[in-house]
Amino acid sequence: MVDNKKDLLQSRRSPLRAALFGLANTVLYTLEWFIAKSSKVSTTPFLPKEEFPWIPQMEAAAPKIREEVLALLETKQHLPNFQEISKDQDQLTQDDAWKTVFFEAYGITSEANRARCPETAKAIDQVPDMKLAMLSMFSGNKHVPAHRGPYKGVIRYHLGLVVPEPAGSARIRVGDQTRSWAEGDSLVFDDSYNHEAWNDADGDRVVLFLDVVRPCRFPFNLLNKLIIGVIARSPFVRDLERNQRAWEERYEQATAAQAS
Repeated sequence: MVDNKKDLLQSRRSPLRAALFGLANTVLYTLEWFIAKSSKVSTTPFLPKEEFPWIPQMEAAAPKIREEVLALLETKQHLPNFQEISKDQDQLTQDDAWKTVFFEAYGITSEANRARCPETAKAIDQVPDMKLAMLSMFSGNKHVPAHRGPYKGVIRYHLGLVVPEPAGSARIRVGDQTRSWAEGDSLVFDDSYNHEAWNDADGDRVVLFLDVVRPCRFPFNLLNKLIIGVIARSPFVRDLERNQRAWEERYEQATAAQAS
């Protein structure tokens, strides 16, 4: 059933974009076996926090980051939907219940968002081999359907910042395991496993969302670096940059009007 839905949703892309997406996925999936075999960290759905020495610094910074998030939520109606910034996310979400605020994305930097959230910027700058950093905001009663990430060569990190009650209402399944978010706590997972997420509460759920390079043994660390470099130059990332710049202009205008 999941595969049929994925096929249907992928058909929404233009024929050329769908073909490029399919070709890229085929190549990446083929290379994943080598990346997994050479990984220096676990290849399980969820990874132990202890394998990442920078996580305690992130958790220590969580209260200050949360303050910046609460300030952003005051202008939530002007924040972009995920699919507005990354058009390919329309296969997962069509409504306005998944908001994002990008800081870094494969070499693209939003100086405006970093300036709005200086404590967040300071924290993510301490994470080695970080390739993507953003805030991920789910409104209440939001479900992201089952899917998998494009490539095993990066590992996903979530830092819980705003988590609604009751406990367990905001949760994520990765493979055959399910975990709940908690404020100030971390989840590390491999998004190349089939996964889905829920926020069954009425309140917002906000996490700091990072992708970091999976550490691999030589020579596959070089292969992984090469692949990630190609991803950074792909049209999918370049589209994200254009959409992000356009949103920043609209946000400045909207918040200025709101303030006046």
